[in-house]
Amino acid sequence: MPILSLEAAEAMAGRVLAARYPDADAALLTGSNARGEATAGSDLDLIVVYAQLPRSRRESFTFEGMPVEAFLHDPETLAWYFNADLEAGRPGMHNMVAEGRILGPRPAIAERLRARAGAGLAAGPPPFKPEQLDLFRYHITDRINDLRDERDPAEVVATGVWLYDALAALILRSHGRWMGTGKWIPRHLKALDPALERRFSAAFEALFARHDANPLIALAEVELAPHGGLLFEGYRSESAESARLPAPPEPE
Repeated sequence: MPILSLEAAEAMAGRVLAARYPDADAALLTGSNARGEATAGSDLDLIVVYAQLPRSRRESFTFEGMPVEAFLHDPETLAWYFNADLEAGRPGMHNMVAEGRILGPRPAIAERLRARAGAGLAAGPPPFKPEQLDLFRYHITDRINDLRDERDPAEVVATGVWLYDALAALILRSHGRWMGTGKWIPRHLKALDPALERRFSAAFEALFARHDANPLIALAEVELAPHGGLLFEGYRSESAESARLPAPPEPE
């Protein structure tokens, strides 16, 4: 597929809206095409906004040869996803709405939603609860201790994959920042502290490229230190009282 200019992407989004969702109030062109970062493999991401829907839904289709991902919402369904972002600490829907370029016949509804998403991004996620922080410390400690031993290279990589996301989450959330996934992890870390992002990326490159765990172990110890350090001795968590099911009947 050719790379669309911003103007071409907006025009195509308008044609999608008119052809498939003529009764929608507005839409937001979002994703890489809205940011001016589209590649030949980029699809067209579109949040389609109605005043009210029975439920939100997501649709994938091809339009004029372009793959399209459409997310159909009303203000209440988007509010549910905004709240889910807050609980997870990952601003997926906030980002999509905040960066969206508005089109459609009744843009006011989308303008209000975009303003809400922008305010939520600026405010950041809620701080870690003590039990959440301890859970991260405990699991990171467990994986770091695994890396101190000689292990099969495949196990080293698998452990590193888990630690990449978890350690980034601990760093970002403990600084009041949103967590990310994939390519957003180094972007968020760089926005927080470019030198820290370089150390973080270098530590994981050493692990994945050379199976050298020492830089990552050192990084984890430094980042955990302000929160009480590595955690094993004395850690305790309790399940909710409701976390039980009746035992199945004994066979006759």
